[in-house]
Amino acid sequence: MKIAIIYNRESKNVINLFGLPNRERYGKKAIKAITDGLKKYKHQVRSFEGDKDLVRNLEEFMPRVLKGERPGMVFNLSYGVQGQARYTHVPGILEMVGIPYVGSGPLAHSLALDKVVAKIIFRQNGLPTPDFAVLNDRDFEAPQLPYPLIVKPKNEAVSMGIRIVNTEDELREAAQIIFGQFEQAVLVEQYIEGREVNVGLLGNNPPEAFPPCEIVFGDRGPAIYTIEDKEGRSGREIQWLCPAPISEELTEKAKGIAIRAFSALGCYDCARVDMRMDADGNLYILEINSLPSLGEHGSYTIAAREVGLNFSELVYRLVETASARYFGTPKPPEIVKEEKDIQKALFSFITERRDHIERSLEDWTACSSRTFDPVGQKMAMEKLDNQLKEIKMRRVSEFSNDHSCWTWESRSGFKGGTLFIGHMDVPLEPGVPTQLFRREPEWLYGEGIGISRAPLVMLEYALRALRSQRCLQKLPLGVLYYRDEGRDAVYSAGIIKEAASRAQRVFILGPGGPLNSLVVQRRGRRKYRLTIEGKPKRLGRMDKEPEVLLWSMEKIKAISALSSRKDRTAMSAVDIKVDTFPGLLPHRMTATLLLSYLDKKKADDIEDRIKILLKGGKFKIA
Repeated sequence: MKIAIIYNRESKNVINLFGLPNRERYGKKAIKAITDGLKKYKHQVRSFEGDKDLVRNLEEFMPRVLKGERPGMVFNLSYGVQGQARYTHVPGILEMVGIPYVGSGPLAHSLALDKVVAKIIFRQNGLPTPDFAVLNDRDFEAPQLPYPLIVKPKNEAVSMGIRIVNTEDELREAAQIIFGQFEQAVLVEQYIEGREVNVGLLGNNPPEAFPPCEIVFGDRGPAIYTIEDKEGRSGREIQWLCPAPISEELTEKAKGIAIRAFSALGCYDCARVDMRMDADGNLYILEINSLPSLGEHGSYTIAAREVGLNFSELVYRLVETASARYFGTPKPPEIVKEEKDIQKALFSFITERRDHIERSLEDWTACSSRTFDPVGQKMAMEKLDNQLKEIKMRRVSEFSNDHSCWTWESRSGFKGGTLFIGHMDVPLEPGVPTQLFRREPEWLYGEGIGISRAPLVMLEYALRALRSQRCLQKLPLGVLYYRDEGRDAVYSAGIIKEAASRAQRVFILGPGGPLNSLVVQRRGRRKYRLTIEGKPKRLGRMDKEPEVLLWSMEKIKAISALSSRKDRTAMSAVDIKVDTFPGLLPHRMTATLLLSYLDKKKADDIEDRIKILLKGGKFKIA
């Protein structure tokens, strides 16, 4: 599966910078660890900043899926760039553009970030949380709560602005700092003297609760987890004990409270619930982190290891948990070796290598092999020969010649088996400009990409997939490529017929259309050069003979009108040149006419009608 890791670290790539900036960062080491963990399970992984270019980057990395293929997924680590409810920004974008992602949605993030709303919801669901008050402006009345109190911003995370206060003066000082730095209301809540435990959650309906993890603060500083502690600036060493040294009864109680809090806010996939426990064993929810840190040494990953998930297995399980939620799997599969499913393995081999396939297409479109370019054709055939030899396909001299076609087969041969037939040449004339490779979210462009290159690359990777499962040499299978499609296979037709008669099934490699349709017919083209010549005339001279250019243009207009949507024919002039002497009107017009058709008889009929249209004039016509 294609997985994009979205994070916020350095980028300020937004239209305007304003509002409260994000102060949370994911470390490069953590991002790399997640990337390596996902790659270990054969996912295709890239990482992007969650900025204004996110949609374009995702559209390029994971375009609309193929039939039967799972969509790509985002592994969301984004804390946002700026503004309010920053955790919701990337999930909101992903919801809009239709990309599945790991973690909670915008609603759950917004509820969890607003600590006051979260506490109200906890209370409504009978979940314990400390008493609290909200200070909305600088001239507040002191709340009627007993000291000590905890003061923190109403809508921030990772312990930003948190402080213990013991007097009203300290309360007012701390509140003024929060009003000034964070420009938002202040949450004041009862300080619970005691121990702090975290419970990590993984899964859905209901989630699995990890063993509680206790934070040990030591004797220095306040018994709360501050931003200075998280950033390593506090000067003290914080320890985590997992499982927390509490009774089995309290362990199960803490897990139950965490699961109920997770469900109350509508979280998905993962979260961490922070609680305090007083001397009597009463538990109180402080907050729920809907985007728990996946730092390798954080409490969430420590607790995951306690239940047997190492870091790679944890990130893999998070992806499988989200996949189950989006795609209907009853539950994520256990991390055990599965029985081999050949069809699934072959399909996975192809879909996991879409990037390789696109790079191979780009490489092939740069390899010129037009019908009238024998040197380019030979180089292209040699390139294909090297690729098939690498896959361990062998040349069949009986159905090969240097002039028109080459054939390869598996060790089992292709008699009574399957033969794939494709053409190497691109039926374009030398004067037609080369179309360079370019990629758009839903389309690939490049010379010959539809009629020749895409079928060739698809065949190559199908053969590689068979070889990866040790199936290729056991199958009676052949590949024939010819290089005179633009000449109606006049030189290779005999060999193609003879080789096809040996196989039981023959697949012609050609372009397809929308809705799984197949293109089974190639349009023909005829080019005509029309020359109409008369006597040189002076401007303004009046005689019975019309001007050459005016007469010619009327005839070209009539010839173009021979196009027929019903007959699927198209006729038009593609180039017009005139010859003239100084001071005289043009006396000769030369036009290049192009006819495109499906039915040769219709083309012959148009050719006869052109001859009729040109009869009867006083000009020399060739």
